[in-house]
Amino acid sequence: MTAPSGGPAPQRRQQRKQVLLRLDPAVYEALARWAGDELRSANAQIEFLLRRALAEAGRLPGEAGPLPRRGRPPAAGPPPGGRPPPGGTVPPGGGTAPSD
Repeated sequence: MTAPSGGPAPQRRQQRKQVLLRLDPAVYEALARWAGDELRSANAQIEFLLRRALAEAGRLPGEAGPLPRRGRPPAAGPPPGGRPPPGGTVPPGGGTAPSD
């Protein structure tokens, strides 16, 4: 596919595929407990297990993107409290209040 200018089409991030999955309630409860133990959502646990099974069977496609990072996505603006992010710059004076 080419762009209107004749060059290659720009890469667009693919949407994640949505599927309806019907599970036995006992299977879902066990999966949800397992996910909670590993600090994942049930959905993330299902994807993790499916990817692992595909990889072990030699069937994980090479073009499959990486698993999304765990936790909340990074904030777009400055962090709350005005503190620099971990590894960020520290203001002159070390950024600490003088002690008496």
